[in-house]
Amino acid sequence: MIKNVLICGLGAVGMTFACKIQKALPECLKVLVDIERLKRYSQNPPKMNGEEKFFDYVLPYETDYKADLVIIATKMDGLGAALANLRNFVGENTIILPILNGIEAEEKVAEVYGWDKVLYGYFIGHSAMRVGNEVVQDGVGKIVFGGASAASVAEFFSRVGIDFDNPENIKYAKWLKFSLNVVSNQSSCILKMTFGDMQKSERFQEFARNIVREVMELARLEGVEGWENLEEDFIKALFMMSEDGKTSMWQDVEAGKKTELEIFAGTVLKLGAKHGVPTPYNQVMYEMIRIIEEKF
Repeated sequence: MIKNVLICGLGAVGMTFACKIQKALPECLKVLVDIERLKRYSQNPPKMNGEEKFFDYVLPYETDYKADLVIIATKMDGLGAALANLRNFVGENTIILPILNGIEAEEKVAEVYGWDKVLYGYFIGHSAMRVGNEVVQDGVGKIVFGGASAASVAEFFSRVGIDFDNPENIKYAKWLKFSLNVVSNQSSCILKMTFGDMQKSERFQEFARNIVREVMELARLEGVEGWENLEEDFIKALFMMSEDGKTSMWQDVEAGKKTELEIFAGTVLKLGAKHGVPTPYNQVMYEMIRIIEEKF
């Protein structure tokens, strides 16, 4: 049974689930931070829907704690540091669940800690809005995951009230979420469109289908079972999103932050080069977002 949970990353997604766990089983949760973040959070506590939150923080050099479950909710550019900071807290039976965007996080975790400890995972749900140290999220969302240790994680999530899905084909599910991110995140920060705008525009949806078809071909070449369903499942997923939701990538652009471009179009371009497949839609979006980022 999972008793000790360590969350790494208090961004929008990490905050959402840290608050759920703390409310249900406060004694089981710790949040991993570095010295800089500890000082910042101590002086200016993070907020969730207007309420200040106080967590049991742990620093990387502490050695008297082993986690049963580690949830990594950083962005991809913070994953390397997170993996290094986790080293003291990973024991023989620790389960590591990265819920990052993109399709590469699990492999990077496994390179350090081994595949026997890693679950595939991601978050899907209504967008969270982050302004400064405050996260606003309506509670609609779930963690989708799969792998050898899925049963014990499902039992824990049920105990603490976290919505989840444990699909039989988790690799396909990851690629479906990847398709949604490649289209909606990148398009939104160029076109300034909410999910509602996307849902109302037939022209946008046709544009989106062309982007997804590039991802579909790569999924086929990467051996993803069910790849042929990605286009229609993407459209269904798009219409499940909150109409007024703004993607994290658009929020990054508004805040003048570096985006997750490299794990979206960057990954598509890399896989396209690997397989000798043209990916013109993603190439154009990649160049446009790089230009946008030059302003920062």
